Amino acid sequence: MTSTPRLYLTAGLLAGLAGCSSTPPSSVALRDDSNCPLDLHLGQTLILSLPSNPASGFRWAVLEAAPEVLTPLGPEVFSNPDENALIGGDGLSTWRFEVTGTGSGELVLNYKRPWEAEPVPADAFECHVEAS
Repeated sequence: MTSTPRLYLTAGLLAGLAGCSSTPPSSVALRDDSNCPLDLHLGQTLILSLPSNPASGFRWAVLEAAPEVLTPLGPEVFSNPDENALIGGDGLSTWRFEVTGTGSGELVLNYKRPWEAEPVPADAFECHVEAS
């Protein structure tokens, strides 16, 4: 008689865990392009955070934002996660995108000084995005 409740509890727990494993996370965070290409799902939020120091004159420029699949959720936001950091020091530039379409596209950013006539990027981010 005591084994029947355990059996139901075990079956229910396994069914619940199976359901959780098939649900994609609501957001995906990237700090570099080492996890690319990237597979995303409709409704997910992509959070891209790249090292940045705007005081040096360098800025990340979004060259391509996979408009077929991604919709920006606002402008770039600069933050410094270190509470003791100096003003004008290194930090993170962050962009948020929502997956609003299916298909594929490219997310491409260059780190450069925007006022230079023919700037050679100091860094680049490139990621192929697939959305379903």
